[in-house]
Amino acid sequence: MADKKMEIFSPLEAVQICAVLEDCLDQLAILGYIMPVSYEGRTDISNIDAQEISEIVKSQKDLAVKFEQLMSARSENRPTVPSESLKFTELGQQLQETSGDLKRANHLFSRAAKQSAVSSDNLRKVQADRQYASDVIAETLQEMQTSGTFQSLLQAVQREEERKSNFHTTIIREEEGRKEIKSLQKRLQDVKKEKELELQNRNEMIAFLKDQLQEMKAKTDMESRYVKKDTELQVYQTQKKCSSAESDLFNEIEKLRIKTDEEIRVHVEIENFLRQQQMKLEEKLEYWMEKYEKDTESKQQELNTLKASKANDLAALQELAKQCRLFEQAIVEDRVEKEAARRKVEQDALELKSVKKLQAWWRGAMVRHNIGPYKALNKSKGDEPKGKDKRQKGKAGAKRKK
Repeated sequence: MADKKMEIFSPLEAVQICAVLEDCLDQLAILGYIMPVSYEGRTDISNIDAQEISEIVKSQKDLAVKFEQLMSARSENRPTVPSESLKFTELGQQLQETSGDLKRANHLFSRAAKQSAVSSDNLRKVQADRQYASDVIAETLQEMQTSGTFQSLLQAVQREEERKSNFHTTIIREEEGRKEIKSLQKRLQDVKKEKELELQNRNEMIAFLKDQLQEMKAKTDMESRYVKKDTELQVYQTQKKCSSAESDLFNEIEKLRIKTDEEIRVHVEIENFLRQQQMKLEEKLEYWMEKYEKDTESKQQELNTLKASKANDLAALQELAKQCRLFEQAIVEDRVEKEAARRKVEQDALELKSVKKLQAWWRGAMVRHNIGPYKALNKSKGDEPKGKDKRQKGKAGAKRKK
């Protein structure tokens, strides 16, 4: 397609295409106004992430408190007799359920941190695509207005195709990398499960040994002091972990608030810029409309002048054609008259020649047959020698042949 000669549109087609491209630019500009406003009209959008994170943190705190209480109850209520083993088993089940709820809460917190009600990345990507399309159409519009071609549009399409091809190659490589990562993660999970199983067995063994140790020290005051210190230490660690998590969450909330303010500021700047661009485009539109009307009027005047000139030239041409036909008719008539005169002269010459021949023949016949005025002449010459007579006959025969 690039090897072929670029087609140049006529001025009317170029004006029509420019109108379509300008309409596309206006629609893209309107789209740029519409897209960021989809979440602006709602007052609760900015608080959705904070509320969701607060609820998750609150549920995590409750589960942590419940988990500490169950741990304390389990450590205090060690089964010393077989009748208390059922209660100890129930505490273990509750402890496992609480641990599972705590893991699910952590998973929900991580997922809520990744997902946001306002996807700024998608908005930035859509805005970048819209701006790129607007720039390409504006460049094509300028080229169409200046030269009546669209080479820049073809070049932009070619660049986009190359970029998509490179992006597709990158996606394929990324998919291969993801597959490899998944296989490594699977292996890691298998190793992790093995280690967890081993750790669980060791923990069970440690718990069993601790149970035996605590059973041995159950009757002494050392057990109560140990349990109290252990409980205080666990409470302190839990409080420290909670305070650290709370501080991290507050920092995250502050970052999100700063990011929201920045997005609002960027939106206001973009809106002002687009308004300025809209004013410029309106001025250009008025300029081109005035220019179009003036050009149309001037071209109409030129067309009327050309029509009048054409009518005058047509009348003159018709008059010249009429004179030409008259001249041709006069020339034909003159040629006919000259041909008739020539034929008449030839006919007169032929008739004169025939008359002369006929007169010569008649004279010869009169002489040979002694008719008319040659009768007396023949008698006077009857006595001449025969040789002379023969010469006369020869001359008369020659005349007759002539």
